[in-house]
Amino acid sequence: MEKYIEKHLLESNCDAIEELGYTRRFTPEELNERKEELADTSIRISDVEAEKKDADAVFKTRLKPLKSRKTELIEQLKTQTEFVREDCYKFIDHDERLVGFYNSDGELVSSRPIMAQEMQKTIFGQMRTGTSD
Repeated sequence: MEKYIEKHLLESNCDAIEELGYTRRFTPEELNERKEELADTSIRISDVEAEKKDADAVFKTRLKPLKSRKTELIEQLKTQTEFVREDCYKFIDHDERLVGFYNSDGELVSSRPIMAQEMQKTIFGQMRTGTSD
């Protein structure tokens, strides 16, 4: 078959016209246009990626405390407890050789064996009656 047929002979001499997909070579002008478009597109992509990076930093900053709180809540739900730091009341029981710490609600929150420096009774411990007067 011939490599080229003149345009004016194509339609009048063909057996049928069918739609067909194929690859076509670019002309030098089309090739230059594509190169320019690629450069422009690359610049625009770079700009959008820079915007995205800035936005990601903003979202990351907003998400950090939320994720931290979520982790804390999950742990609290798992253990059904929470860590609290507050003033507690220390009581030394010399008879049982124990030290107990009570929160402001009067609930025993911690106890341990008495230490050597706590063994000596104080006047306040001896006067303790268990009443509020």
